[in-house]
Amino acid sequence: MRLLSGASASRIPCPLLSLARARARCLPVPASATACRAASSSAAAAAGDGGALKPWLFVGLGNPGKVYQGTRHNVGFEMIDVIAEAEGISLSSMQFKAMVGKGRIGDAPIMLAKPQTFMNASGESVGQLVSYFKIPLNQVLVMYDDLDLPFAKLRLLPKGGHGGHNGMRSIINHLKQNRDFPRLRIGIGRPPGKMDPANFVLRPFNRKEQEELDFAFHRGLEAVRIMALEGFNKSATYVNTAQSSEMLNR
Repeated sequence: MRLLSGASASRIPCPLLSLARARARCLPVPASATACRAASSSAAAAAGDGGALKPWLFVGLGNPGKVYQGTRHNVGFEMIDVIAEAEGISLSSMQFKAMVGKGRIGDAPIMLAKPQTFMNASGESVGQLVSYFKIPLNQVLVMYDDLDLPFAKLRLLPKGGHGGHNGMRSIINHLKQNRDFPRLRIGIGRPPGKMDPANFVLRPFNRKEQEELDFAFHRGLEAVRIMALEGFNKSATYVNTAQSSEMLNR
């Protein structure tokens, strides 16, 4: 998906607040007590030398600026805003060209990031964050829009290529072609008729689509909680098994 050259980047203002923050208020706030207790066992495995825990880095991809808020290409940003709202994390810091917030899910330290470089240069920010904070790539989850998934469907994978997505292409390039990091693909569906995909991804959602997307964000939030507390495999089972069941029951 070759989209958005970012040629007008210098003329676009930074975003004030994603629409997802308003939506997030209807989502459950605390992680479950059971999951919180599970964090203590997974925490030891994630600790590096000296017992310090490496944070999970959750990255949502999108484009900064009001003009892009609420569009299909920015569902990664909205997913981050939902997590931030639900877990009480403020994205108040600008580090390495990204809006960054730090907090915890249970005992697990996490870092949320929304690169402000524009989609096609996302790797400039992500590469620096990973390098500076020395985060293992298996603890870097990138969340982004996917034209090849049905609308509001999620797919959680441990690694892979960029699939034509320029944001992912940039990240892989800045990680020295390393593709071994998890990714949460958020389906936005295919453009209708002969519409140019580049125009389709910049369209806003209608009310019905927003309602469906809220459910997808809720599943994404639970997936992130499970991942931070119990690991990638359990999170992938939660996301992908549920998706498969839904498809079979149609």
